[in-house]
Amino acid sequence: MEWIWYILLALLGIAVGVIASVLVFTKMKKDAVEKIKSADEEATRLYNEAIKAGESKKREMLLEAKEEIHKTRTENERENKERRTELNKQERRLQQKEESLDKKLDNFERKEEELRKRQQAVANTQEEVNSIKKAQLEMLEKISGLTQEEAKVLIIKNVEQEARHDAAVKLKDIEAELKDNADQLAREIISTAIQRCAADHAAEATVSVVALPNDEMKGRIIGREGRNIRTLETITGVDLIIDDTPEAITVSSFDPVRREIARVALEKLIADGRIHPTRIEDMVEKARREVEQTIKREGERAVFETGVQGLHPELIKLLGRQKYRTSYGQNVLNHSMEVAHIAGLLAAELGEDVALAKRAGLLHDLGKSVDHEMEGSHVQLGVELARKYKESPEVIHAIEAHHGDVEAKTVIACLVQAADAISAARPGARRENVENYIRRLEKLEELTGSFPGVEKAYAIQAGREVRIMVRPEDVSEDNMVLMARDIAKKIEDELEYPGQIKINLIRETKAVDYAK
Repeated sequence: MEWIWYILLALLGIAVGVIASVLVFTKMKKDAVEKIKSADEEATRLYNEAIKAGESKKREMLLEAKEEIHKTRTENERENKERRTELNKQERRLQQKEESLDKKLDNFERKEEELRKRQQAVANTQEEVNSIKKAQLEMLEKISGLTQEEAKVLIIKNVEQEARHDAAVKLKDIEAELKDNADQLAREIISTAIQRCAADHAAEATVSVVALPNDEMKGRIIGREGRNIRTLETITGVDLIIDDTPEAITVSSFDPVRREIARVALEKLIADGRIHPTRIEDMVEKARREVEQTIKREGERAVFETGVQGLHPELIKLLGRQKYRTSYGQNVLNHSMEVAHIAGLLAAELGEDVALAKRAGLLHDLGKSVDHEMEGSHVQLGVELARKYKESPEVIHAIEAHHGDVEAKTVIACLVQAADAISAARPGARRENVENYIRRLEKLEELTGSFPGVEKAYAIQAGREVRIMVRPEDVSEDNMVLMARDIAKKIEDELEYPGQIKINLIRETKAVDYAK
């Protein structure tokens, strides 16, 4: 019976649930209907408000558009008015300019007509002048007995003589003034530089002589079938001259460093006594190292004595090589050091850079260290080496200009030129062989004697002065100054010589008569 109750209770619960669901659904439907109705009312309200707002906005926009149109129209009218005013002004200006141009054109036409009349009058006057001039020339030719061309030549000749006379007089005055102002100062500066810098001018030979303890040593140096001397000559690149000179061997080579290496090696072999090809190779290598050390020491000594700082190590070695290089018998290293000292002293006297002058003077003959190994003049080689080792442009220019290959553009370059000439021209500093010396004197006399009016020329003072006798009937007193300058210019262009040459012109007029 209990399960029946359970069933009844279940049915009752179901019935209660259905009833509750129906009530809830009914409630929800009623609420939804009310919400839909409320939403419709709200939508209707919002729609009405939107319509009202749109109409209001439309009216506002229409008002703004009308105001903008009115404003734009007003501005356009104002701009148009301003433009019309400006156009009117420009039109008036153009009208005024047109009137002005018309007046100027009228004036121009009037002046052109006047000018045409004047030109015609000038042409007529010119014809009259020409006819008068022609008549006067005919009269002058008749009176003087000269044609027009002959008179012109005569006048030109007279004017030329007067101009040469005036030029010679002016040149004399200028030279005298320059000498008055410059001679004393130049003498003081150069003499001070020379007196303060004394150097050894002992000339060195281009060959080296090695003394032998006895003549038997010559045979040992030559060796069996000449193998020792051939080995030494091959390794060192020199020539050994073994002649009848007692107890001496001459070492000859175009390269002074090779000659020095061979000399040192030969002295070591003679002192050691063991002379054979293997020993020769060892001694030559030792001699090469010793000479390289000597070169380095000499370069450092030159730098230290001249006070030049900051040189590249390779430049110091190249300076040291100049110890074994001579020029006209003058040691190039000593010459370079002397030039450095003189250039420094001259720079100090003139208030220039002393350090730069010394540096340029020390390096001016740098190319002579390698001119027997490389192609080119020592000036070109020196410039290339200085550029290679980053020397300053002032030093490079001084090296390039010290023999006049290029024009000196700096005071330092001029000082190096002067110092080089002073060092080279000092008595006893250089020597040259007799043949070259005589040839230079003959060339000097021949060149100076080639000028018209020269009777005889004599080279004196070891070629440092030339005395020229001129014919007085061919060379006037005024022309002597110009002639001396022309001779000096030709000597500079065609001859090579150390130092300077003085040109001395002599003109003498004699009158001879006899009383009977």
